[in-house]
Amino acid sequence: MISILLVDDHPAVGEGSKLMIEKEEDLEVTIVDSPGKAIDILHRDDFSLMLFDLRMKGMNGMELTRYVREMEQDAPVLIYTGHEVEPYFNSLVEAGISGFISKTSTREELIQAIRYAVDGKAVVPVSLLRQLRKTEVRVEETEHSSIDTGHNISINPKEQEILTEVARGKSNKEIAGIFYNSPRTIEYNLTDIFKKLQVKTRAEAVLKSKQWGIIADDVD
Repeated sequence: MISILLVDDHPAVGEGSKLMIEKEEDLEVTIVDSPGKAIDILHRDDFSLMLFDLRMKGMNGMELTRYVREMEQDAPVLIYTGHEVEPYFNSLVEAGISGFISKTSTREELIQAIRYAVDGKAVVPVSLLRQLRKTEVRVEETEHSSIDTGHNISINPKEQEILTEVARGKSNKEIAGIFYNSPRTIEYNLTDIFKKLQVKTRAEAVLKSKQWGIIADDVD
């Protein structure tokens, strides 16, 4: 039996999805209507696969994925949403999701996505593949750098995107909304970025990022 944990704060959607999925004899669905309840049940039970809504109160699907990965829950996670995921694709991949399925998909598409994920196959729409970044942006120090020559600075895709938004003048709260994170998480991210770049202010981080080609010169 393939056991599935479905987390969705819209009960009607959850029940409808459960009915569709359980038409398959070997699929069994447990529904919870909040991330908190999901965490509680995951302390007791393991599942073959988890389906998380993207936008939920208290903790979104991306944050919930990060949390369950920290709990060492390694079952595949599918983001099951009616919203566009393109702006958050890289961050979702980094969080540890295994794929995406739209709530507007047919029953057959939903079942196929579940079976693929359980078999260890990634479920990614073709439209999102071009956004997949397999490597980090690496910036080598020059002899004019204030950091010792010969070292490398490694900026990952999410940090690159955060720096771009900082350059556009966005606040931590605004950036948090873009990435479905909390402002505190963005604050931690910026602290790490400042350490990597050896700067103390947002303006210095933007200037250095443009000088080293981490973000485009014309970003504002």
